[in-house]
Amino acid sequence: MTGDSPREADSTGIPVEVLDHSVVIQPAGEIDLDTASPLRIALTEALTHASPARPVVVDCSRLIFCDSTGLNALLTARHTAQAAGIVIRLAAPQNQLTRLLEMTGALPLFPTDPHPPTDGHTPARHPDGLPQ
Repeated sequence: MTGDSPREADSTGIPVEVLDHSVVIQPAGEIDLDTASPLRIALTEALTHASPARPVVVDCSRLIFCDSTGLNALLTARHTAQAAGIVIRLAAPQNQLTRLLEMTGALPLFPTDPHPPTDGHTPARHPDGLPQ
């Protein structure tokens, strides 16, 4: 069951979908120096609707490339989320993003799910947001 309808975070179109159990954003294509701003905007929008019981899920299934600028956007949002007790999860990250997270030591900071969210539910998790 969904809450609000998906909204475009800005004119470039990263939708922010507020569901009963999560807030989902779905970036697509490449996130780099030229395109990281829409990701930051979508993450900021998502965090305004998130709560400790409603994590932000970044559906990475359509993301083909992410550089350090995109990673910085994720890390900045995570810092903001953590201060509010909110978890940011990454769903279906592709190999390139997973490798970037591994190389930078950031992989343990983001709980990951192997598949995109299908019904707004995230897997069972510990209070810290990490998968069981």
